[in-house]
Formats: sequence, structure tokens, C-alpha cells
Amino acid sequence: MENFIVSARKYRPQNFSTVVGQSHITTTLKNAIKNHQLAHAFLFCGPRGVGKTTCARILAKTINCETPQADGEACNTCNSCRSFNEGASFNIHELDAASNNSVDDIRTLVEQVRFAPQAGKYKIYIIDEVHMLSSSAFNAFLKTLEEPPSYAIFILATTEKHKILPTILSRCQIFDFKRITIQDTVDHLQEIAQKEHITAEADALHLIAQKTDGCMRDSLSTLDKIVSFTSGNLTYQNTLEHLNILDYDYYFKVMDCVLQQDIAGALLIFDEILQKGFEGDNFLGGWAEFLRNLLVSKDDKVQHLVEVSGNLKDRYKQLSGKLSPEYIITALSLLNETEINYRQARNKRLHVEMALIKLCYLQQAVNLVSNDTTGEVVKKNLVPNNGQPQKLRAPFMQPLSEKTIVAKPATAETPVATAPTAPPKPVQAPTYQAPAQQTATMAPPVERPVPPQPTMPTSTATNTATATSSAPKTKLTGLAAMKEAIAEKNKSTTNAAVPITLGALHVYWEEFIERFRAANKMTVVSNLALATLSLIGPEEIGLCSRNVVQMRFMEEEKLEISEFFKRKFNNPTIVLTLLLDESMQEKVDLGPEPLSSREQFARMIEKYPLVKELKDKLNMELDF
Repeated sequence: MENFIVSARKYRPQNFSTVVGQSHITTTLKNAIKNHQLAHAFLFCGPRGVGKTTCARILAKTINCETPQADGEACNTCNSCRSFNEGASFNIHELDAASNNSVDDIRTLVEQVRFAPQAGKYKIYIIDEVHMLSSSAFNAFLKTLEEPPSYAIFILATTEKHKILPTILSRCQIFDFKRITIQDTVDHLQEIAQKEHITAEADALHLIAQKTDGCMRDSLSTLDKIVSFTSGNLTYQNTLEHLNILDYDYYFKVMDCVLQQDIAGALLIFDEILQKGFEGDNFLGGWAEFLRNLLVSKDDKVQHLVEVSGNLKDRYKQLSGKLSPEYIITALSLLNETEINYRQARNKRLHVEMALIKLCYLQQAVNLVSNDTTGEVVKKNLVPNNGQPQKLRAPFMQPLSEKTIVAKPATAETPVATAPTAPPKPVQAPTYQAPAQQTATMAPPVERPVPPQPTMPTSTATNTATATSSAPKTKLTGLAAMKEAIAEKNKSTTNAAVPITLGALHVYWEEFIERFRAANKMTVVSNLALATLSLIGPEEIGLCSRNVVQMRFMEEEKLEISEFFKRKFNNPTIVLTLLLDESMQEKVDLGPEPLSSREQFARMIEKYPLVKELKDKLNMELDF
């Protein structure tokens, strides 16, 4: 039985021209070899499976080739190339730093560098996974890496460049390998399938390339598994089954249900997905990518970013024309939030189903723009509807006050009464058209006749109202219109200032305290209740406190109290003055004053005379 060789080894590139997806590196290396401008140390870094070690081996073989070709490739016929292909070259040493990462291993390597090659021009040392070396090993390697012998060349390879010491990086010529694109991977897999006489659909190879995320080694290993699974006949369906990937058809079906607001259909499709063994997060991630592809497909300039097969691109393009960018972006945001909160959700199925229900009604999201003050608004569908916005009456927008009803300005055709005998035609203000279920609660429209004006000049208020109604009004949103109407109402009802009297002060003060009592803030209530109000001047209110603690509390609340009185008396010039009743201050008995040391001793000998006799007999001196 013939020994099977996996495709990753069987079709491993043997020269620069067969390396897939790294032309920017292979071209640089070939030019360096042709021009004899080789560095003494190279660092190949990049993701796994993109050809770092392969390029290192090809470079080592090409450097020692005895008869290199004109394009910088190895001849594969000389003794050096044949010995390398057979794995018997004495000038190329490969070290795995993952298992040989101690300082002793590097010292042994440095000792070998001292010996010149017996055959060939260079001795090449390939150190794979160099980031696994210890700090001591790196330090032992520094001097040799910076100033190696003329015949020694080091090629380092790593997947994690950030773990390498900066002193090592500065001594190497760095080459960054990139991920292999999906199209390059598909072309390479198609070439291998033809050589192995394997029947493979293009969509199946696309799935393999997308699943392996730019790693050629994983792509070849996956191809070998699916070939064994399908006996050499790769189709889109059996590749989906083997790789456990959701079919794009599911996303197209779900999208159709969402656009038709068919919640039942969307939930049934999601249930079918769960029955096949897929988790909710797989569905969310795949649908987010599906919506991203729809958004990119709307612009021809970036359509190449949709890395799918040709027939799928057409389906994406056709479906994206039915959706607006606003809808897709909003749906992506919703799915992103759902995916973030998926792990914290206890009922994960319900969590995903809620996102489906929201997306079904997302196309009815509206942008409310006030068309007029009677509640007519514009509804703008995120899904285009022949480019025409729809108008509707918002049932939740009730007329706030009479100010929200603006009468039509008088025009030249409007008759103006010139004599009392000519009764004017009553003008009816436009009213809000309520829905049927709210008609019973709505007030009937009010008819206001225009008073006759025989010979009297128009009053200032009438002129102002006419000027206001004839002036162009800026369209406001619903919230801004409500705020303006309330401000107008307050302004019309509180024009005159309320006289400041001691009785009114106490009434308003009790109202102010009652707010804190209702909030159960009894500490604040007790401090406020102890204060005494007085009138110091016509527009100056005095607030007297009984103690310093209460005074400090009043200072903190002074601004709020002052604004309260200004609002109640409709007088912005009111001044609030805080006072302290010194007569209410309690005198604190601090006790007798402390005695000095000399006074304490004098009182002691006065009470105990023997102490003085003892002092005199011992001839003691006291240090006060």
C-alpha cells in the first residue's frame, strides 16, 4: 500500500514562483540574491500557515545554489540543490526554538557557527518560532547575530513579533507575511484538485477558503478531509455538512421573512437552524456578516470586498437594491448589541428570537418631523417605497393648549368689517383630527368670531398677534413644539408680578417645605421649619436661622430657595438674605481655664505643705 502524503507536504513550494500570495516578499528576496545584497539576518513574521518556514527553506537552498537561474531561482539540478531536496545538506541547519529555547542550546549553536562550510558558500541557520527563546538565550545570541562570520546567515521565523526583544529586531531585516486572500487560496486549491483528479465545485472551494481564514496549510488539510469524506467529489452541500457552516440560503430566507414582516416564518427558519445543531451565536455572527455583505454590495467601487463566489455576488447585489443603507446599518447595530449580550442571556433562544422580531418591524421605524402644530407628521420608511415619504396622523400628539392652534393669517381676499352693521364671518381655527377611539375624549372645535372694528385703530395686541401669525414659523420636532407651547402658556398667564407680602411668604414657604415632606426627607424639613421669614425691603426677603449648623444648611440651599420665590412671585429681582439670630445662640460652659505648670505646683504645695519641705531638703529645682 502506497504511503499517503498530505497535500500540505506534497505540494509544498520548492521555489519562489510557487509560493502563494507573498509576491512582495519573494520578489524582494530574488532581487537581493541576483544583486548579491543579502543581509546576514532575516526575520520572517506573520500568521500561521502563510509560508514563513517554506520561504526560509527556499531562500537557504537558493543562496547555496551553484548555478542560479537568471530570475534568481534555484536550478534544482546542482549537488547543493539535490542534497537539500533529499534532506542531506550539511550547510543548512534548522532549529526549533519551541523545544530548544535554553541558553545552552543557543551556546551550542554559536559554537557551530565558528566552523566554515566544507562545501558551498554559506551556512544557513533557520530558527523557527524564535519568540519562544528565553531572555538569557536572546542575550547569548545578540553578539553573534550582530556580527556573524561572513559565511553565516540567520533566518528567524515567528508568529508573534511583539515578543521578540527590540535588540534582536534591530539586527534583522524584517519581512511581514500577510494572510493569503480567499481568491488566491481558491485558485491554488483548484490547481491541486486538477492534479489529483478531484471534482470540486467553486462554491465548495470558496467555503474552504473562508473557513481557514487565509491559512494555506489549514486549507490543504481541510481539502484532504473533505476529499476523504466525499470520495473525491466536492459539492457545496457536502462541504457545508462537513464544515458545519450555515448555508447562505438560510440568511436569504430569513431576510425575505423580515422584509415581509413574517415573524412566524422567521422563527420557523431559526428553529430549523437550531435543530441542525447550530448555536444562536453562530447564527448571529453569520447574519451580521450577511448584512455587511449586503451593505458593501450597494456600491460598485467596494463590491470586490464581498469575498464570495460569482453567483452569490449577484444575489447580494439584487437584494441590496431593495434595502436602504440606513436600514442595514441599524440592523447591524441591533445584531451587534444582541451578540454582545448573548452570553449573559439566560434564555438564549428567546434572546435571538427577540432580535428577529425587532428586525421584522425595523422597516417601520419612523423619523417624526413636525409638519404642523396640529399633529401631522411625516413617516419615512427605512425600506424605500418608491422614494415617496408617507404622511400619517400621530394619535399620541394631543393639542396642548390654545396656543398650539395657529389661525390662518388674513389675506387680501379676507373681508374686514368697516361698520357695526356688517357682522363678520366667524373664523374657525383648524382642529386636530382625532382617531375614532379618541373622539369621545376630545373637546369640540372652538369658534371665535372676529370682533367688529368700525373706526377704532387696531390694538397693539392685535397687531402683535397678526405679525406673529403672518411671520414664517420654523418647523419644530414634537418635543420642541411641546416645550414652546408650555412656555407660551406660562408667559401668557404670569405676566404680572405678584405683590410680596408676609402672608404670601408663609404660604409659599409651607409649599416649599411640603415638597421635601412628601419625599420623606425629614431632616431637611426640620431645618427648614425652624427658619423664620421676614420682609427686609420691598424686594428683599430675610431668612433667619437659629444656629450656625442651620445657617450653613441654608447657605447650601440658598440658590434653590431664591429661585423658588422668584418663580412664585414672578419677580426676578427678589433678593434672599440669610440671617443668624444671635440671641438664640446657647452659651456653652467650657469649664475653668487650664492652669500652667507653675500654677499647678503652687496649688499643690498650698494643699500639701510637705511637698515644699521635701523640695527644700533635697535642694531640688523644678523645670517649668
